[in-house]
Amino acid sequence: MKFTLLTILSCCFVFACAKQQAKKFVYAKKFDGLPKVSDFQLEEETLPELKDGDVLAEALFLSVDPYMRSFGEFLPAGMGITMPGGQVAKIIESKNADYPKDAIIYGSLGWRTHTVFNRNVTQDPYSIPTYILPSFADLPRSLGLGTLGMPGNTAQFGLLEIIQPKAGEVLVVSGAAGAVGNLVGQIAKAKGCKVIGITGSDEKCKWLTNDLGFDHAINYKNESVNDVLKKYAPQGVDCYFDNVGGEISSTVINQMRDFGRIAVCGSISSYNLPFGQWPQATIIQPTVVFKQLKMEGFLVQRYWSKWFDGIAQSKRWIDEGRLKYHETITEGFENMPQAFIDMLQGKNFGKAVVKV
Repeated sequence: MKFTLLTILSCCFVFACAKQQAKKFVYAKKFDGLPKVSDFQLEEETLPELKDGDVLAEALFLSVDPYMRSFGEFLPAGMGITMPGGQVAKIIESKNADYPKDAIIYGSLGWRTHTVFNRNVTQDPYSIPTYILPSFADLPRSLGLGTLGMPGNTAQFGLLEIIQPKAGEVLVVSGAAGAVGNLVGQIAKAKGCKVIGITGSDEKCKWLTNDLGFDHAINYKNESVNDVLKKYAPQGVDCYFDNVGGEISSTVINQMRDFGRIAVCGSISSYNLPFGQWPQATIIQPTVVFKQLKMEGFLVQRYWSKWFDGIAQSKRWIDEGRLKYHETITEGFENMPQAFIDMLQGKNFGKAVVKV
């Protein structure tokens, strides 16, 4: 068989075109306060051919979370680093028997439309390992980024493993309408607690009490957290799930009862400020000492050995009607930066997700 130069060039062209193209968002400028759309740059790249053990995944849903904002403080501007984050993706090509074609996975793959990865390569120790999603039956796969994923397990393990609430106790959760906070309150209600949520709008307060069953909700933007909390919890607070830090958390902690327990999950009040400008808050150490409080920070990765048990438990609670989920979904990969900025401004109810 004879091959002409044109035939060879045509084959090379077809082969080149067959390589997978990907889009990704990278840091274009170091964040200064609240991130701006112009702080991100959309780039395209040609992905490498798969080697043994490699997998090619196509993003279906991507997550935007408060913790992502903190990365901007530690990465140099203009380095072109891909924005980190989790996604639910579909495997479209595989050379790894453990991750077959068409499987749906969760992966800490960043703000990318397509990714070539190798599960056997050492991953970032602060990331959740890549895994195939368990069956959600008829529930949305996007819940793998929320109630049936990292936020759901964060709420469940932070509450049940660290705080260990008891029926009849008073629990306060800040950032209560967010991806983690709303689940904390619902699980605490299921455990027989009196639940008070702190959030940033009257609309969210109504959602927490009318739809999710919280006993009370406080709008910190137009109410005195100190005064209203004394009204709702006159005998004091037993348990506090802290998502925000700052003065709100000092207020709650200083109203806690003896031997109260605190799980520290985040510090949203500081995320949009440079390190040297973090909010100054009322001292809490005397209260911690004299009321003998237990205060513990945590990363949900420590509960990896229980990860799938946690997902299964949340799924049972949903099936039983004891746990409701809510997603704020933004359409289109190109809208990732705006969805991220909106989430940081508290515009989401429940989990913020981008549908590719």
